[in-house]
Amino acid sequence: MKFKKLSGGGYFKIINQSIPLALKNLGYKNDSIEDIVNYAKGTGTLRNAPHVNFDALRAKGFSDTELEHVDKVIQSAFEISFAFNVFTLGAETLQRLGFSEEHYTEPGFNLLRALGFTKEEIEAANDHICGTMTIEGAPHLQDKHYSVFDCANKCGKIGERYIHQHGHVRMMAAVQPFISGAISKTINLPHEATVEDIEQCYMLSWQLGLKANALYRDGSKLSQPLSTKSDTKEGVEAPKHEWTSEEVLEAARSIIAQSTDTIFKRQLSRVVERKKLPAKRDGFTQKSKIGGQTIFVRTGEYEDGTLGEIFIDMHKEGASYRSLLNCFAIAVSIGLQYGVPLEEFADKFTFTRFEPSGPVDHPNIKFSTSIIDYVFRLLGFEYLNRTDLVHVAPEEMISREKFTQDISTEAEGDYPVTEPVAEKQPKKETAKQTAAKRSAECK
Repeated sequence: MKFKKLSGGGYFKIINQSIPLALKNLGYKNDSIEDIVNYAKGTGTLRNAPHVNFDALRAKGFSDTELEHVDKVIQSAFEISFAFNVFTLGAETLQRLGFSEEHYTEPGFNLLRALGFTKEEIEAANDHICGTMTIEGAPHLQDKHYSVFDCANKCGKIGERYIHQHGHVRMMAAVQPFISGAISKTINLPHEATVEDIEQCYMLSWQLGLKANALYRDGSKLSQPLSTKSDTKEGVEAPKHEWTSEEVLEAARSIIAQSTDTIFKRQLSRVVERKKLPAKRDGFTQKSKIGGQTIFVRTGEYEDGTLGEIFIDMHKEGASYRSLLNCFAIAVSIGLQYGVPLEEFADKFTFTRFEPSGPVDHPNIKFSTSIIDYVFRLLGFEYLNRTDLVHVAPEEMISREKFTQDISTEAEGDYPVTEPVAEKQPKKETAKQTAAKRSAECK
């Protein structure tokens, strides 16, 4: 498509004149050629357009004079939305249609969408009036003839075909032997071109003996003067990014590290919700003695086996002490349910020192400096596998049990033993046998 600037102002849109000639040489009839050309450049009028036409706009409140004016402007418009604005219609018309100045002067205001036309209806009318800017998908045009009309870049919003970058290089290579200098010809690449595509263009240019080349990737400059597509983003929803938990946490850490106050932390704490435990939950109860004082530690777990609550109960202590332990356990449980890591509690409360303390009746924990020290040694060992908080690691217990079993087995003689066979003692001779023996010796 070509946009010719008129001397009296404005533009006139025409199709490349080689296209009708090429279609005629390919054997297409005049009616087919007209349909193909109108498909590419559009009809340039609101008459008989789908959805957005004289009848539909008249029903929205437009007068015949306004419609005739818009129909003239739309002939040179790149998109129909360019013809429906305050500069074309005037403020009085928009106010009469029910739009305030604040409304129609807002950036991104689209009159057709505001009048109730859908995005699909506007696109269908735009393709009919302003054209698709490409012959791809045109009526009557055969697929085998598409390559005749390929351009340096993709044409229009729906165009997919273009001359491959190697085609530009080979065209220059065919002419280079007849020219003493370099060729001023751009090798056009699509916006999706990769580094490897650029590398291949340079390599092929060198192999074919080009003296110079100039590469340009579509859309690579902010000040690109010409574009084959509209930059209108209205109605196009960008794909939503699915945030992972790791990305959210990393963003929160970065904001907290850069912030100089605690406002964000307090706002973040309002977002975090308490994860309550199920009504029926798993856990365990551990009975032990610390310095002769009996203590029960009970736990409640989530479905995934992580710790969600604790209870601490002691005997032979006053009501005040037991109540303080109970309140402490509730505070820790609420912290766990709001996401406070158990590691923080374990590192903070182990090695606290107060009575009762002393030896502990537990397979792995043999001594504690306080009730709280014992509780978090126990929880760290059971839920975090913190063997550094216990005095006897499970591996040591297994080796001790095996060593004890070996000793007891050897002591009990639990191995095959062959009993020695006692030698037979010779029977004593009788007096009669002894006399007969002596008589035989004398003879």
